[in-house]
Amino acid sequence: MNNLLEAGIRTLQKALAGGFTTSRELTLAYLERIAAHDKRGAGLNAISELNPDALHIADALDRERLIRGPRSPLHGIPVLIKDNIATADQMHTSAGSLALADSYAGRDAFVVQQLRSAGAIILGKTNMTEWANFISTAMPNGYSSRGGQVRNPYGPGRFDTGGSSSGSGAAIAAGFAAAAVGTETSGSILNPSANHSLVGIKPTLGLVSRTGIIPIATSQDTAGPMALCVEDAAILLGALTGVDSEDPATGASAGRSYTDYTPFLDKSGLRGARIGVVRTFADDVMTDDQRPLFEAVLRILQEQGAILVENIRIPSEQETWDSSVFYYEFKSGVNAYLSRLPASFSIRTLGDIIEWNKENADAALRYGQDILEKADQTGGSLTEAEYLDSRLRDLRQSRTEGLDAAFDQHQLDCLLFPHDFGADIAAKAGYPSISLPAGYEPSGNPFGIMFTGRAYSEPLLIRIGYSFEQASLLRVPPQLQG
Repeated sequence: MNNLLEAGIRTLQKALAGGFTTSRELTLAYLERIAAHDKRGAGLNAISELNPDALHIADALDRERLIRGPRSPLHGIPVLIKDNIATADQMHTSAGSLALADSYAGRDAFVVQQLRSAGAIILGKTNMTEWANFISTAMPNGYSSRGGQVRNPYGPGRFDTGGSSSGSGAAIAAGFAAAAVGTETSGSILNPSANHSLVGIKPTLGLVSRTGIIPIATSQDTAGPMALCVEDAAILLGALTGVDSEDPATGASAGRSYTDYTPFLDKSGLRGARIGVVRTFADDVMTDDQRPLFEAVLRILQEQGAILVENIRIPSEQETWDSSVFYYEFKSGVNAYLSRLPASFSIRTLGDIIEWNKENADAALRYGQDILEKADQTGGSLTEAEYLDSRLRDLRQSRTEGLDAAFDQHQLDCLLFPHDFGADIAAKAGYPSISLPAGYEPSGNPFGIMFTGRAYSEPLLIRIGYSFEQASLLRVPPQLQG
């Protein structure tokens, strides 16, 4: 069974269809792996909670497979979801906060409904940077007061886990499930994917519903897949999409989304692709160990027939950027989320969270809560001139004077960034990106690359990403110790 823990979803389905394993046996294998290396062994601390019904669900899906056949490529496949995604079961939804450790959401997030409909087994929830890294300027990646510190399986205690979908990254890299759902406001899928040698897709804003996900910024939040390979990420993305009547942003995806992205897996997808190489974001941050890895990526792209347009500059990249939008939208979004929790739960506002943390400071405020307190000082109505100015400036600088200008000027299909550098401008634009494994530094620390495209260009990014992946095959699984 150990070889299946590094297998792709399609391989797992073949094993299930052929009778070589069952969903119950597969679930048990992942649970054994978690028992060996989450709190013991490598001590990754990636799992915040396990689904007590996981084996029952696996049994039911095994029976359904025998009677009616599989519902989808995810039928009977165990997946993990981030601890800010609501579920209407015995698992809590806490965003890593002790203040919400006893909170039951009452109903499934839309993406959870989609996963259940596809026949996926929600194995559990992953630890994360608390409040999606929007609680304290001193908070390290991967830490939460509820779950503690996530550790990177490639170098536990040595290498950064990235944030805020840290547990999702560590868990899938370590073979705790077939794939995971992370969430992103600005780099929170792409960064931990790069740090854990995974494929992560940050979708176009509105391709995937935000309903039932504890928010930061309504203008940027999205869920997305984190997986071992492009094919698995494409399969999971197709299961997550759909127009949600409760999320207006998804209405724009009608006719532009797919329930199956696997037809875009093309080994020749790089041939003739015009790719803009953005070095300016990376010149000051790439290390001497990372530079040769990035140059090797460029050689592979050229060998596969890509047309590289060098020294691309994004016109607005030197402009002043700020996080004002986050502070305003966070208070509004969190208050709305808390207001919908079951009436028995006493915490109803961001102010309640702050006061609870103060009363339990020894456990809850190891790194403070200056971001929460600053956000709570906003009005929560999104009418402030500073908010409106910042929101309009973000859109102008990230789209019209940013990515759109670069795409148009050089007639580009996509942009290439080292690691996840540049994730923030794509996030502000609401444009999609894909992160891919791109080798390892001499220390063993994973290095990644990121392709960014225009809105709803996921098919193009999957095609280009798959072509690079198949030409390079750079991912190596971590060797867990203990």
